[in-house]
Amino acid sequence: MYADNTLTPKESARLCALGTLADGARTYGELAGSVRHFLDRVQGPILDVMGSSIELLKYEGLVVIESGEGEQAVLAISDAGRAELETLLTTHVRPGATDLNKLIVSLKFRFLHLLDCLDQAAQMDILIDMAETELARLIDLRDHHGQDEGHLVQWIDMEIDVLRGRIDWLSAFKAKLT
Repeated sequence: MYADNTLTPKESARLCALGTLADGARTYGELAGSVRHFLDRVQGPILDVMGSSIELLKYEGLVVIESGEGEQAVLAISDAGRAELETLLTTHVRPGATDLNKLIVSLKFRFLHLLDCLDQAAQMDILIDMAETELARLIDLRDHHGQDEGHLVQWIDMEIDVLRGRIDWLSAFKAKLT
């Protein structure tokens, strides 16, 4: 984890694997394929994200073998794995619109149902705060460049509209949770 309690790319892959197993046991091959598919579709194929090995999860006791061996081994999440999953799901998100943030937010929504109601609401607060910080940054940028020639202000206005829509959506989603 980074010093600001946010996930590294490898930890996002770990979150994906543990969350997938929390939804039900899978064979080694199914788990690897599922994690790879999700990460590739949200962020695109990035090697450093795939660095979290299923073997390492087994070695750390976060995943256990229920039956079989090799790619046909049926894996399940352990109690330690559930605790790690909760830790990963309740981390902060770094400010800014990066591909890694998009992946982490997607993973939070994919596995949010695995948290209790209070933790779910707290995660929405984190995402709302992140969007509001980003909105303030863009408004400041727009104010500074409001008289510039070119198309920058139009683009900033579009991004501001998107963020306002996101804040409204997140707030409504949080209200449904409570």
